[in-house]
Amino acid sequence: MTTPARPPLSPPRPLGEPREWPASFADRLTSPLPGVTDFLRLALRGQRLRPPARTLDQLARLPVDPAPVPEVAPGDLSLTWAGHASFVVRIGGLTVLTDPVWSRRIVGTPERVTPVGVPWPEVPHIDAVVISHNHYDHLDAATLDRLPPGTPLLVPAGLADWIRRRGFTEVTELDWWEAVELPGPLGPVRFDFVPSHHWSRRGLTDTCRSLWGGWMLTAPGGPRAYFAGDTGYGHWFGEIGHRYPDIDLAILPIGAYEPRWMLHPVHTSPEEAVRACEDLGARILTPMHWATFLLSAEPPLEPLSRVTAAWEATGRPRADLWDLAVGASRVLPAGGQSAPCGIPFL
Repeated sequence: MTTPARPPLSPPRPLGEPREWPASFADRLTSPLPGVTDFLRLALRGQRLRPPARTLDQLARLPVDPAPVPEVAPGDLSLTWAGHASFVVRIGGLTVLTDPVWSRRIVGTPERVTPVGVPWPEVPHIDAVVISHNHYDHLDAATLDRLPPGTPLLVPAGLADWIRRRGFTEVTELDWWEAVELPGPLGPVRFDFVPSHHWSRRGLTDTCRSLWGGWMLTAPGGPRAYFAGDTGYGHWFGEIGHRYPDIDLAILPIGAYEPRWMLHPVHTSPEEAVRACEDLGARILTPMHWATFLLSAEPPLEPLSRVTAAWEATGRPRADLWDLAVGASRVLPAGGQSAPCGIPFL
């Protein structure tokens, strides 16, 4: 059986171009959204969307290891976890923020249970910010307001107007499989917006009015890093891996998955994150979306123990699971090997 031909990548679009979009992206959903009957079912079963009280003593053992963001050469890839889906990524000589949330509290969620891994005064100059979707735990207005208004923001289709209303002047919105390039010291760094199994909403009347997805970051000549944003497990991982070969690093969510019957369409379990990494053909997995905000019913430390067990079951090298503590960093030197990693309390 022959392998299907790899689709050509789209040519880069102009930065900041005006775009028009449909009134809704609901046709992009891969599963129906939870409805009133799902929440009634939750209540009738006596289930909650918060961890059991008996497990909250685990909070004292959540991993925190703050350290300065490393200085790296332009050909290196470095990653620093600020918490949840917020990373400082250095790639191709650029410094990129993903889904920055530095607030202690976000709308509709208890306050964060670990401190921000990188104090804001220690955040280096930011060359670009990528946003995966508009949920409050991924798009935090108070954090964006700390950035200079000329910071380049790359956002999903339908979200640019909201960003521009906050005073930002360099805003580019993309559809799935579209890309832009930003200049770097070694040449242009490419940012591709790719699909995910999720949805969007920020208020009562804007469900799926903007798109959702992940980002593929590619430096000239490599490396290549994939930031999934928020997503359930499904066919998009294989498609992304087919279009973008030789992914060095996949940053994938492992938390907010219980109760499974309700959350599986939009949040990967730890085992599904490992499977997604294999579907992508990615070498390194970095878990995220846990140990910051308690968004669902699994015990606080369960995501890490389960992803570690699932990774070990594949027989893949332990050094290629970057299970970072909040505030910790890892560096992949140009053409080099990563050092062993592991949070010591497990």
